[in-house]
Amino acid sequence: MPVKTSLFLRPALIGLAIVHATMAWSQSPGAPQPGATEREVDFSSDTLEYDTDADIVTASGSVAMVTEGNRLRADEVRWNRKTGQVVAKGNVAIVNPGGDTAYGDTIELTDTLKDGVISNLLIVLADGGRLAAVRGTRVNGVSTLERAVYSPCKVEDDDGCPKDPSWKISAQSVVHDPATNRIRYKSARLDVFGLPILALPGFSHPANGDGGSGVLVPDLRFSRNNGIEVTIPYYLRIGSNRDLTVAPHIYSDAAPMLEGSYRALTKDGAYRVTGYATYSSRLPTGTVGGTREQDFRGYIEGSGKFQLTPRWSITGSARIVTDRTFLRRYDISRDDRLRNVIEASRISRTSYLSIAGWGFQTLRAGDPQGQSPIALPLIDYRKRIDDTLLGGKAEFQLNTLAIGRTSGQDTQRGFASARWDLRRITSLGQELVLTGYARGDVYHTNEVALTPTAIYRGRNGWSGRGIAAAAAELRWPFIGEAFGGTQRLTPKVQFVASPRTANLRLPNEDARSVDLEDSNLFALNRFPGYDRWEDGARITYGVDWGLDLPGLSISTNIGQSYRFTKRPAIFPDGTGLNDRSSDVVGRTTVKYKRFVSLTHRYRLDKDNLAVRRNEIDVTLGSDSTYVTAGYLRLNRDVDRAIEDLRDREEIRLGGRVQVARYWSIFGSAIVDLTDRREDPLSLADGYDPVRHRLGIAYEDDCLRFGFTWRRDYDPAGDARRGNSFQLRLSFKNVGF
Repeated sequence: MPVKTSLFLRPALIGLAIVHATMAWSQSPGAPQPGATEREVDFSSDTLEYDTDADIVTASGSVAMVTEGNRLRADEVRWNRKTGQVVAKGNVAIVNPGGDTAYGDTIELTDTLKDGVISNLLIVLADGGRLAAVRGTRVNGVSTLERAVYSPCKVEDDDGCPKDPSWKISAQSVVHDPATNRIRYKSARLDVFGLPILALPGFSHPANGDGGSGVLVPDLRFSRNNGIEVTIPYYLRIGSNRDLTVAPHIYSDAAPMLEGSYRALTKDGAYRVTGYATYSSRLPTGTVGGTREQDFRGYIEGSGKFQLTPRWSITGSARIVTDRTFLRRYDISRDDRLRNVIEASRISRTSYLSIAGWGFQTLRAGDPQGQSPIALPLIDYRKRIDDTLLGGKAEFQLNTLAIGRTSGQDTQRGFASARWDLRRITSLGQELVLTGYARGDVYHTNEVALTPTAIYRGRNGWSGRGIAAAAAELRWPFIGEAFGGTQRLTPKVQFVASPRTANLRLPNEDARSVDLEDSNLFALNRFPGYDRWEDGARITYGVDWGLDLPGLSISTNIGQSYRFTKRPAIFPDGTGLNDRSSDVVGRTTVKYKRFVSLTHRYRLDKDNLAVRRNEIDVTLGSDSTYVTAGYLRLNRDVDRAIEDLRDREEIRLGGRVQVARYWSIFGSAIVDLTDRREDPLSLADGYDPVRHRLGIAYEDDCLRFGFTWRRDYDPAGDARRGNSFQLRLSFKNVGF
């Protein structure tokens, strides 16, 4: 069980600081001894006596000495010049340069001034830890603490009353041997809340302050899928900049699994790789019963970043799994799509270059892997020029993308664009922003018939497109006092004009999940991505309002747009943008100190004010006791063939209640409220719990303890619905 060895290293070697300081003081009154090194010493005491017959120097009364960052304080320090013995008595305290303080009744040093004995030793570390020992000795460079107890926990409450530490390590002896560079413990034991929990036979670690190898605290849980699970991690410190953790997982109802995690820090960056491997049975995704398959199963993930030069960097992350239910079966992740990316980027004050590659693995039932895209390469270059025409700012962009699929449509795209923006403040305080935009696109596509959604396909072969747009946006803020605070009212209007643009003959890879909301209402193009462009002429109008009071802030906005063009829009039905008048969108945010935070986003149907989007996120309470709730309802009546815009309804709840000073109860739940009115393809009945958890936790200044019960309601293959129980124990300030 590796610990932060600096915690034990400093106590074990604090005698060295005492010896070092005492040596420095003891050599200062007379001539230096042969071979001794002179050092500067600041010394003070109430009295200083010298017995010429016994050749003893005695300093008494508030003795204080400082040398090379070490500080010694005692009631009396006596130096026998004949024997070389140095004795410090009465309220002895020594502080080393790291801020650690050692207290003792008596410190005795031998005539070599290198060996000695400390009685009733108490060491208070700079980080709050304490180590007490009946006796501390140093012989031939080996330091030994006898009947030692260590704990990082507080021994006093906030009122200054004594209290027992939450946990401590007791040992018959603690020995530091510089020859082996290790700290060893004899008959060590871990106590939690005064109860002996774990014996630590042969416990030791390196004395280099950087941690060492050893067994970590085991993890215990129970789940419906695997039965009782015991995880016993082993930490291996390979070097000062790299380590490896190996964790075997033992199950009562499944084959064992091995987990490994490797981390490294190099001169240019850092990276981490984690993997899981087992040989077990599984059920194919989408089945509840049937024949189980015995096979190798595993998962690997990694990430890293390297800063090659001040401007160039390489970033990457990878996630690969053998089958679609492995992550859920072993409670590693609930993601239904894994992303892999490698990117090289160059960033300067006025330019940006990214060269990247993306790959995806789907874990969704019924979703063919052959339809998952591989984007390689994706190259994006941007250059910004300030103070251009009329003092505006210009940005130029070059972008190219190649998307391939093993059993689907392939697309290659390239474009070049230029954008100019000019911002001015009129004499009446209005903010005027003028924008000009131009772009040319080239596409090549094949195998379009393999894309299930027709509006995403485009045409086989080469296609091109030219885009141009001009926009003017005017904001007129009004600010004044109201209700003892500050009120802001900002009407705004935007006009955008763009000639007719070819869209449907081009494929749509990155502009599918389009939906009108407050964040894109005033955007130059309301489509996400580049593959679709909103042409025609339109006007967008809205208003922002805000109120700031002591401890309270309220902000809200609302807006709508109107298209002057009569031809049908290319937006899918239900997105709020398919008619000439758009739906009405808005957002309201309320914050009261740190106790209340509420955000409400909505979209109202332009014809009958029906709520097409209703999203509420609220948090009430303090850091220790709080409740969070989230509600989402999308009622857009979108074509069921467009899977990217599927309607849904759900509620999310969570909270924590502090029931005692260190104890709290926490829980969360997700409920699927979708029924056939929102999604005709949904199998939910309008009240389908997805999962919930409930637990109890203890946390003080040096210990965390928790017990959690979780239930999953959504089965997938061999990831069955059922209960899971987990027990966690974490020691602060020590690397258990």
